[in-house]
Amino acid sequence: QVQLVESGGGLVQPGGSLRLSCAASEGIFSINAMGWYRQAPGKQRELVAVITSGGSSTYADSVKGRFTISRDNAKNTVYLQMNSLKPEDTAVYYCNAKVGIMWSVYWGQGTQVTVSS
Repeated sequence: QVQLVESGGGLVQPGGSLRLSCAASEGIFSINAMGWYRQAPGKQRELVAVITSGGSSTYADSVKGRFTISRDNAKNTVYLQMNSLKPEDTAVYYCNAKVGIMWSVYWGQGTQVTVSS
């Protein structure tokens, strides 16, 4: 069982920055991919960014050039650096991990990001 613990959400003004962290209970090398999803009120959950065990990353078009996903294998942690934040980035952000040969899916509890003046 993989446990994911997120941190780093909060309230920020438009144009500001936040960094989200997701710490995994298992060694990160046993995780095939980790990513961040978000869900705004009344909307479906959507992919924000994902990084594979090989270090390849993919981003939603809406965050390209503003968000950066990275990983620290020694700390079993994945980060999402969010710059130039916009009000439309307001959502609950969830960490996601895909583990093992079955690509089992695990979710964190979510962290609120609010972009508002």
